Amino acid sequence: MAIIKPAVSIAAVPGRRHRVLDVAREVEARDFAGIYLPSLSDNLSLATTLALVTDRIPFGTSVTPIYWRTPVDYAQTVALIHELSGGRFSFGIGVSHAPAHARFGVKVGKPLSDIRRFVADLRAADRVGELPPIVLAALRKKMIALSAEIGSGVVLANGVRSYMAASLSALPADKRVDHSFHIANMIPTCISDDVEAAKSVNRRTLTSYAQLSNYRNYWREAGYEEEMDGVERAIDEGVLERIPDSLSDKWLADTTLFGTPNQVLDGLQSWYDAGIRTPILVPSSAVGNQITAFKELFELFE
Repeated sequence: MAIIKPAVSIAAVPGRRHRVLDVAREVEARDFAGIYLPSLSDNLSLATTLALVTDRIPFGTSVTPIYWRTPVDYAQTVALIHELSGGRFSFGIGVSHAPAHARFGVKVGKPLSDIRRFVADLRAADRVGELPPIVLAALRKKMIALSAEIGSGVVLANGVRSYMAASLSALPADKRVDHSFHIANMIPTCISDDVEAAKSVNRRTLTSYAQLSNYRNYWREAGYEEEMDGVERAIDEGVLERIPDSLSDKWLADTTLFGTPNQVLDGLQSWYDAGIRTPILVPSSAVGNQITAFKELFELFE
């Protein structure tokens, strides 16, 4: 049986933005499940462009940090994208991370109450038009539960496959079987016959996330205490270059996709089996840039 095509993550890389739009058109032509835009650069500007250069494919942000603009300003923008796209757009939102808060000079409160207030304020905006579905970024169970209460879906990033059933148990039973409720996870992916090289690429991708306490707490909760202990020792001792040494192959295989085409396809099916309706592959290449990674991804499904 042919595997269901996943969604993909695309970022607007400076200097290659026209090429990124070409990739998006090809993703649509090849009938992938969707296009989702990380918080790199201005993903709402890219989303506005996708509303105009694509015709059929669902797309959304995964995610837009709630603190960068006011809820009313966001409401005006996302309602515009929703209308221009003919209802194909979803607004994925999240609280982001401490380094980004410091870089932008924003003050934050408690994630759950901040998200709840933001969504209420967004929906209260006057004369903006119809809003798109709102999808909440989450790792832990309380935010996952909140997504069912006030949102139209949930998106994880770098989730643990073996722990996914436990995570999704925070959703009411009706949401777990309702296919209109978006359940997604962004998965770092590297396709290569050189399996060790592919592992190395994904380890580099996740090393920066391992430096974030909220991710370490989540991965520890999911059963990877020894790995997170090693990461924290490296951070405490100021030897960040040792962090990848603590990220075991078992952990890597539980959070990413890597290896030969058959290994990646088998792993992708396992994500569907774990309850992720929309796997969002975040492609990297062992031998090239983002464009090369997409060529490898396209070949995977030919």
